[in-house]
Amino acid sequence: MAEITAAMVKELRTASGAGMMDCKKALTESDGDIDAAVDWLRKKGLSAAAKKAGRVAAEGLVAVATEGGRGAVVELNAETDFVARNEQFQGLVKAIAQIAFSQDGGLDAVLAADYPGTGRNVADELTNAIATIGENMNLRRVAVMDATPGVVVAYVHNATAPGMGKIGVLVAVKSEGDTARLEALGKQIAMHVAAANPLSLTVDDLNPAAVERERSVLVDQAKASGKPDNIIDKMVEGRLRKFYQEVVLLEQAFVIDPDITVGKAVENAATEIGKPVEITGFVRFALGEGIEKQEADFAAEVAATAAS
Repeated sequence: MAEITAAMVKELRTASGAGMMDCKKALTESDGDIDAAVDWLRKKGLSAAAKKAGRVAAEGLVAVATEGGRGAVVELNAETDFVARNEQFQGLVKAIAQIAFSQDGGLDAVLAADYPGTGRNVADELTNAIATIGENMNLRRVAVMDATPGVVVAYVHNATAPGMGKIGVLVAVKSEGDTARLEALGKQIAMHVAAANPLSLTVDDLNPAAVERERSVLVDQAKASGKPDNIIDKMVEGRLRKFYQEVVLLEQAFVIDPDITVGKAVENAATEIGKPVEITGFVRFALGEGIEKQEADFAAEVAATAAS
């Protein structure tokens, strides 16, 4: 029996696109013969992943996992919307959300983590799933939040299955107050975040470059009015306040009660609960945002698939 080295496994992974454990097994079954191992993987349908790796993956699912004062949200992309209804894919994204929940690191830590019951890590399990489901996939991003004492509350808009859909939100509510009341408040604010898509929690958290860009536009608009500089300064500051009300979570009109801001709603809740309440952070993942999707002729795509 030939010795299976790490270099041989790496060479086979490069050639086939299959997962590390599958490559090691293929080499073992083929007595270290790379070409025979490639054939073994092809027969098992595992080398197909490499052919799919270049295709754009902008669909898929966002999934959340929460318990008490901790929560995680992940985005797993695939090529088509159909895969979101695939039970195997749903099980995969649910498991990865649970793995992210248990990890202290970010995306790389999740990809390197063990995938339960397989002997593979998450990255290799994804490669295996690409071959079996038949679509390119990409674990695009991961976020984990903590609120101690307090709760992390999740909301999924238009859920495809429990805990997963196209928009997933986490809100961290820090307080020593009643957990049920904190969760109710957090759920309302998470729904608000899904709808209003704020850029930051507070004015101070806003990206300075975004503020300066907005200020520059407002200055040019104000100067076009022909008013004196001291009036222009006041106009710009007034319009900046309106900008903050549009993009900063605690400054936004609360979708549940538009007569008050989200910040005021939190103050009111603290009074009712009898304990200080603070929103310490939020995360909003919208499926595929920022990914440039390819527009293709569907008939041509079907024909190409049939010919392959």
